[in-house]
Amino acid sequence: MHAYRTHTCADLDTSAVGETVRLSGWVHRVRDHGGVLFIDLRDHYGVTQVLCDPDSPVFSEVEAVRSEWCIRIDGVVKARDPSLINPKLPTGEIEVYIRDMEVLGRAQELPLMVFGDQEYPEETRLRYRYLDLRREEMQRNMTLRADVIASIRRRMWDIGFREYQTPIITASSPEGARDFLVPSRLHPGKFYALPQAPQQFKQLLMVSGFDKYFQIAPCFRDEDPRADRSPTDFYQLDMEMSFVSQQEVFDTIQPVLEGLFEEFGQGRTVDKHWPQIPYRDAMRWYGTDKPDLRNPIRMDVVSEHFAGSGFKIFAELLEQPGTEVRAIPAPDGGSRKFCDRMNKFAQEQGLPGMGYIFWRDGESGVEAAGPLAKNIGPERTEAIRQQLGLGKGDAAFFLGGRPKDFEGVASRARDVIGRELGHLDEGRFAFAWIVDFPIYEKDPETGAIDFEHNPFSMPQGGMEALEGDPLEVKGWQYDLTCNGYEVVSGAIRNHRPDLMLKAFEIAGYSEDEVRRRFGGLFTAFHYGAPPHGGCAAGIDRLVMLLADEINIREVIPFPMNQRAEDLMMSAPSEPSVEQLMELGLRVIPKE
Repeated sequence: MHAYRTHTCADLDTSAVGETVRLSGWVHRVRDHGGVLFIDLRDHYGVTQVLCDPDSPVFSEVEAVRSEWCIRIDGVVKARDPSLINPKLPTGEIEVYIRDMEVLGRAQELPLMVFGDQEYPEETRLRYRYLDLRREEMQRNMTLRADVIASIRRRMWDIGFREYQTPIITASSPEGARDFLVPSRLHPGKFYALPQAPQQFKQLLMVSGFDKYFQIAPCFRDEDPRADRSPTDFYQLDMEMSFVSQQEVFDTIQPVLEGLFEEFGQGRTVDKHWPQIPYRDAMRWYGTDKPDLRNPIRMDVVSEHFAGSGFKIFAELLEQPGTEVRAIPAPDGGSRKFCDRMNKFAQEQGLPGMGYIFWRDGESGVEAAGPLAKNIGPERTEAIRQQLGLGKGDAAFFLGGRPKDFEGVASRARDVIGRELGHLDEGRFAFAWIVDFPIYEKDPETGAIDFEHNPFSMPQGGMEALEGDPLEVKGWQYDLTCNGYEVVSGAIRNHRPDLMLKAFEIAGYSEDEVRRRFGGLFTAFHYGAPPHGGCAAGIDRLVMLLADEINIREVIPFPMNQRAEDLMMSAPSEPSVEQLMELGLRVIPKE
């Protein structure tokens, strides 16, 4: 007989009745029914009920076991009485009578219980993650993660991609976040960096003639944490292709992700049509470049209806350059109670409030109500209603100023309105490509031009576009959003040295600096670089959506906490004096 088990705790059914079997696992819970001890024995695969009566030669030993002890039992499989069958368990028709037991690992008093649904502080869960991971939900999430990654690999190989590994220790590269630096022992005073992404290496693979690359790649970014983002490291499906257009990248990755969400989406529908929305339209309609299209509400610019109106706040604001007023339609939101609640929401977001109009029955038909309606008059309110396609029982909310100052609040308000009024279809995955990103932005204080998005993307219009107004230059760059999250980001790459120099020159980088910071890539482009492009999909975020979680730490086996600390392994930690001396480093204490 095997040293530890003949079966897993999910294997046994009535076909095994009468057999002597060996099982190993953890004590999920113990119940004492009149001197007969019932134990739910759990392993990674399932649960089997085992029991011990006073006739068992190891009854006294079984009496001593407690929750989460790891044990091995030998016993005889018996059929349960029909009235005691548990249809919720695959092993629910049988039970195993214990005849021998070995304790493989005792457990001290538990800091958190594995059995049951009790909530524990995140600090406790992360400090004792190995216990937290034993819980059924976490086992399910991690199994899902592994299965998703395996499915992605199969799908990528099936469409002609090969997986290549790129370096983990490399040079610093601007990817939009801070690098994690690694001091060099052999080159004192110099540092490597952990890669924020395999960006330059995958482009170099295309220059090297490898036509289709992918990798399940670890990426490292020293970022501020959010619920949907890890503060230190994450994994992505990284892919690159040569001789492709933007549309061909879309046509390649869509079937992979569509199939993945159909396979693991737990019955939720997956949209087949993935619209392509220009960045500026996304910001105007949704206030964000990662809109949740399960919510049909679209914002619109209504400045003309407030310019010169009796509502002086907006009228005077619109006299300033670069300002506008936007409306957030709220179908079925036409009650003063709901409008007041949304106004309070705006105040909680740091705004003075949010103007609103709602429409109700009046003497001559649909009548506008609310403070704004009184200030701007019936003609303007009717024009707003017609523009937004609203009617009786509906409302609209208004925000004004420079768009970048209020778009974040407007986007969150749109989400709240859609959810509270029942317009959010939670049974589907809604995808959209966001395209035509601006390459550059202007600092409002200094007037300096810098990259707004990926500096390696090909400018639409080539050199001619770069010689015009930088703020009008769009890149062949794209993001894929799903249910309000960015899940893919990519671009057609700028593979021409002359265009690369010009693009960086506009952002204030000299040729010497380009050669110093991106020398490998820049030099490679002088030796017959092909047109190429690709994208990267965040594995952790994909699994978070498929698992229907709102916190990314629920789908990462050993995540950092919100302060970028590993409580279980006590990281980050202070290096020893010997380590610092070997690296030629000195820690300067904060004042």
